[in-house]
Amino acid sequence: MTFIRTATIASMAVSAGLMAAATSLAAPAAADPGADAFVAALTSAGLAGVDPATAVSVGQSVCPMLAEPGQQVANVAADVSDAIGRPLGPATMFTGIAISIFCPAAVTSLANGQSPLGPIPLGLLGI
Repeated sequence: MTFIRTATIASMAVSAGLMAAATSLAAPAAADPGADAFVAALTSAGLAGVDPATAVSVGQSVCPMLAEPGQQVANVAADVSDAIGRPLGPATMFTGIAISIFCPAAVTSLANGQSPLGPIPLGLLGI
């Protein structure tokens, strides 16, 4: 009887340990779908080779940069170029992809012919 109790307790302890390990390992796997879509879009566009975490961080910074007073897309693309270490052409493509993924309200506004001159209001960026 003592053997059965010991075996049951040991089995429960192993099960609890496995569940705790599975839970801790599952947490990092829950990624941001926008970030995943962004990295996939960059790869599809031929902009591979940028560290995914850096790419997502820089991509997510595009909308707030565009919202700064006096900021233009060309200025943001130049900042992106510096941040990712790529020439202005690929950085401009990167910036456009970031806007389409992370600033959907701005894309909708532009598609409706409401192209703001100068900074894009925060509300249009979905911020």
